[in-house]
Amino acid sequence: MVSQVSEAMLDVIADALVDKGYILLSDIIPDYVSLALLEKMQAEQDINFKEAAIGRGIEQQINTEIRSDKISWLDNQDHTDREYLSIMDQLKEGLNRRLFMGLFDFESHYAVYEPGAFYKKHVDALHGSQNRILSTVFFLNPEWQESDGGELVIYDELDQQLDVVNPQIGTLVLFLSERFPHEVRPTFKTRKSIAGWFRVSNANHGF
Repeated sequence: MVSQVSEAMLDVIADALVDKGYILLSDIIPDYVSLALLEKMQAEQDINFKEAAIGRGIEQQINTEIRSDKISWLDNQDHTDREYLSIMDQLKEGLNRRLFMGLFDFESHYAVYEPGAFYKKHVDALHGSQNRILSTVFFLNPEWQESDGGELVIYDELDQQLDVVNPQIGTLVLFLSERFPHEVRPTFKTRKSIAGWFRVSNANHGF
């Protein structure tokens, strides 16, 4: 049975995106889904994960001075991935109804940060590109301690720190892709997450 996102939850998310452009959630992904995703990552991280690149298209390159995680893309044909992607699809439809964002599709990958790995401050979408509109980060780290590092730090458009997010399992972060620079601080033990982006098919959206 696929978990359903309530209309009340969709209202809360939409209001937060309008009000401040981002939201932290701890109760939208059921525990059984989180644990299944974590189990899959633990089983596959040594064989199916590749070094992450920066840039898009022909400009894509590996640069471990900027990011040093390893990734594996989610696949809708996989049962475990499909449960998570179904929840993201409900978010897409619910936010489009409320905010006319024109969200068209969703891409996402697992990310593993081994001890010492990081991702320096960056923005997920070039301003005005109208490709990636809404970013997501879902954490899969049980019993994460402050001393373990690996926090997601969110900045505003003036480069002022807005939030420091502990990557505890079950936490989902949503933020407008163009507006918020962010970074992953160096981690001191293996850190697991799923990064994703809702995209539009063209430049015409109402939000």
